[in-house]
Amino acid sequence: MSQYKIIFTGPVGAGKTTAIDSISDVAPVKTDAAASDMTKNRKAATTVAMDYGIMNLDDGEKIHLYGTPGQERFDFMWDILTVGGIGLVLLLDNTRADPFKDMQFFLDSFGKFISETSVAIGITQMDLSSKPSINDYHKYLQDSDLKPAIFAVDARVKNDVSLLVQALLFSLDPGLEGE
Repeated sequence: MSQYKIIFTGPVGAGKTTAIDSISDVAPVKTDAAASDMTKNRKAATTVAMDYGIMNLDDGEKIHLYGTPGQERFDFMWDILTVGGIGLVLLLDNTRADPFKDMQFFLDSFGKFISETSVAIGITQMDLSSKPSINDYHKYLQDSDLKPAIFAVDARVKNDVSLLVQALLFSLDPGLEGE
């Protein structure tokens, strides 16, 4: 039985914990603590170490889901969590002041890992802010070497998050068949 590891990252409040919660087949492990800095303006608690869940695939294989803390001061966890990972799901909150700056920051921060694996990008909160559009994200990345799958996702919706994970897996192995 094969076991794989996917990392979820993105800024505070982008939906990493919620996304893992929505697709995990076991009750996720969460390391939330009361927000004590500017994060408390966005939410009461934040991930300080990691989130962890498991997706069971039909053939008995498992995908281990690890969510990173979104705050840069916990970036030491990012390197720890990516060890052995097969790919990255980057979640971005479309209501933040500059989601392109957030995207570039995380693409740069995880650049080495992405170059060795792959990335899929999910844009959350598009129901609250439709700008920038998915097309704007594609245009922003147009001159980069990255051509990731980019989707509007609701982190609370299992099918949305599952589609994002499937896109990541397909980018790693285009021969994979959909479930």
